[in-house]
Amino acid sequence: MEFFTIGVYNSTESEYFNKLSENRIDTFCDIRQRRGVRGSQYAFVNSNRLQAKLEDMDVKYGHVLELAPTSEIRELQKDADKQLGELKRERNKLGQIFTLAYKDRVLKKFNFDAFIEKLEEVGANRVAFFCVEEKPEACHRSIVTDKLESLGYKITHL
Repeated sequence: MEFFTIGVYNSTESEYFNKLSENRIDTFCDIRQRRGVRGSQYAFVNSNRLQAKLEDMDVKYGHVLELAPTSEIRELQKDADKQLGELKRERNKLGQIFTLAYKDRVLKKFNFDAFIEKLEEVGANRVAFFCVEEKPEACHRSIVTDKLESLGYKITHL
């Protein structure tokens, strides 16, 4: 099993879905807390439209809410962004406070063995983790895949 990450910011709808097709993604894990994006530019990744498109592409979809940062943890990053004068869409890196809180309050509680077992049960081979930020280092999906990499899995950031 191989793992990938994908963000949506600065991608067109065509570019986004081409990345999934070109990398033969068969399983898509949405790890957002809220499965919507404001504005029409990225409406294609709002939950219902996204799921319909993935179904058309024969890609299994799962919302893995247990890997989403809580509202409280997200507020920590918003505060850090504000202090740095950065917009979420332009962020290059997660703050240390967010990272520590996410690892302690979310990742530590997540059962990776059960998750991998479930992926195997549904026949997943090429699994993409999705959240909105363009750069993986600016998103919690990189923390998730760092953990998977430490368990011996190959990670590719799309």
